[in-house]
Amino acid sequence: MKVWYNKIHDSRRTMVEIAEPVIHIGRDANNTIVLQSPLVSKRHAIVTQINGKLRLENVGINGCMVGESEVLGGQSLEFSPGQQVRIWPFSLTFEAETASAITRVQLEAHLRSIMADLELRIHKQLLERLDLYELESNRVGNTESILLLENNIEDICRELNLFGTENAPLLEEVTGLTLRDYLVNKLILEGSSALLMSAAALFKNEFDIPATLVAEREAELHELLRYTREKLNLDDEIDLSGRIQKVESQFATVFPLVRPHLHNELRKYLILRTLKKDLKDTVFGFGPLQDLIRAPTINEIMVVKSDLIYVEREGVLELSGRRFISDKVTESIIERIVAQVGRRIDKSQPLVDARLPDGSRVNAIIPPLAIRGPCLTIRKFPAHRFTMDDLVDLGSMTASAAVFLRACVIDRKNILVSGGTGTGKTTMLNVLSSFIPHKERIVTIEDTTELQLHQDHVVTLETKQANVEGAGAYTIRDLVKNALRMRPDRIIVGECRGPEAVDMLQAMNTGHDGSMTTVHANSSEEVIKRLEVLVLMAVDLPVVSIHRQIASAIDVIVQITRMPGGKRIVTQVSEVSGIDPETKQLIITDIYNYRDGRTLHPTGYLPSFVESLIEKKLLELKFLYGGEAPAAPTSSSRGAAEPRSSETRAGSKTR
Repeated sequence: MKVWYNKIHDSRRTMVEIAEPVIHIGRDANNTIVLQSPLVSKRHAIVTQINGKLRLENVGINGCMVGESEVLGGQSLEFSPGQQVRIWPFSLTFEAETASAITRVQLEAHLRSIMADLELRIHKQLLERLDLYELESNRVGNTESILLLENNIEDICRELNLFGTENAPLLEEVTGLTLRDYLVNKLILEGSSALLMSAAALFKNEFDIPATLVAEREAELHELLRYTREKLNLDDEIDLSGRIQKVESQFATVFPLVRPHLHNELRKYLILRTLKKDLKDTVFGFGPLQDLIRAPTINEIMVVKSDLIYVEREGVLELSGRRFISDKVTESIIERIVAQVGRRIDKSQPLVDARLPDGSRVNAIIPPLAIRGPCLTIRKFPAHRFTMDDLVDLGSMTASAAVFLRACVIDRKNILVSGGTGTGKTTMLNVLSSFIPHKERIVTIEDTTELQLHQDHVVTLETKQANVEGAGAYTIRDLVKNALRMRPDRIIVGECRGPEAVDMLQAMNTGHDGSMTTVHANSSEEVIKRLEVLVLMAVDLPVVSIHRQIASAIDVIVQITRMPGGKRIVTQVSEVSGIDPETKQLIITDIYNYRDGRTLHPTGYLPSFVESLIEKKLLELKFLYGGEAPAAPTSSSRGAAEPRSSETRAGSKTR
């Protein structure tokens, strides 16, 4: 039997031929197949041939995958030859006679690796020929620098005999990848969204000089793209994201039809154009991040190390296949990104948080803090501003809960949004703030500005880091104190994660009803524990006093959870009902919760302020309870609604 295996995301595969019917897999040298990784057990799995079938028995501690099925320690599973077996971080394929076909993802990763190696070789020679740092500093409005760089790239490609006949088969495959990327870039640049174009404006140029473009080849490319778009039926897609997703998922099926139209000269021109673009992006722009930042289908970009860049699409992490030329180039591009927003990063200040002009949030950390090399995380600002209708359509919450939260905002209830990292707390805050009446004065306070309110009367405040001398820093707490002197109707704090929590609670308790903020917490109950810690960071108070402050300040808690598939769901809408007179503990009562694992349901509990909402005609009971007014809650229904207290009574909230 032949077994092919490779590290996941690595296109280079190793093949071993095994005559024995039983194959032992593990980290120890006495195994049939040795997988060198601390994540692999010493004896991890045994694969046995039985009547043309294969049986995998997991004898290790860590799990493994056969196709889409997980096999835990002590379990076994039958599978057919050709099915992929994953023992992290390795992928194995068992084949009786012929090698399994390489997947599209593996092929793309392999081709991108080849292009990256080629660009590295060209870049090294460019460093020997040119002062790239001087070219970068002179790039603004200086076409001579770009022209000089392009000419040298062409010369180096000729010296390397890149387009020799021996490379023709490989370059033909690379052409498909470059054509797909070129089409995606064209679609992005054609996008009409103002927010999308503001992201594209980050780059301020595409570094294309008309003098270096060949009109005949450009015309052929244009016609080829038109033909490809027709074959993909891109006009059937109503938005840009849909078109891009269609290109990325279906381009491989139409490329055989396009391939005959790619003659040698056009293929050479397209590859050379791509090399020039990538290297100009490295010298003048954001390198491999240039296209990722603009792509509307990507929500987050994570540079783990120079040759490992992950992206998040629709809540799922995947390897982008792109990579930086070196750690030094990575660090240089990080400096370029943060410099655009007036920040700096170096050995003396190796960590920085920044915000790009389009609203995207940037976190960068470099050695000596980042051991494996420069690390960068970009949480992109969405081109489309979500509305409450969008959240309902996406299944993040029900229409009933949406109507209830809208009523709470208009009636000036203090709302706290909680959840883990990346669950969509800021998005929810944006959505809820859209219900604030336009006549009210709003002050927003954030570390890095992300909130995009639709109202006109909004004062936006942002924290400031200390200068080189270590002075001049202004924290969220400083800004909250200052906001109280600005005659706000409502204060919105992007996130409470420090001593500013006590000032926010005091603001909610001193006439600024209708204020909102977010905190990191795993459930509505844990919000209270989190706030206890945050308040104690600012002042030494008895826990009972902190609970009284919280009970008096916060009306509603909205808990958001990120599900395993990446979907964000509102899992709890709770009222801070008051303080239990006997236990002196805060009472948190669910108004809605995610009990059945499918959708948000009303619990039957009537919040203490429901009469106010109904009296002001902001809410009807049929909306709150899914179309039917409920009967008075029984003791059993109360038990389902209030797992944290046995003494809760409607209307027991103390002010």
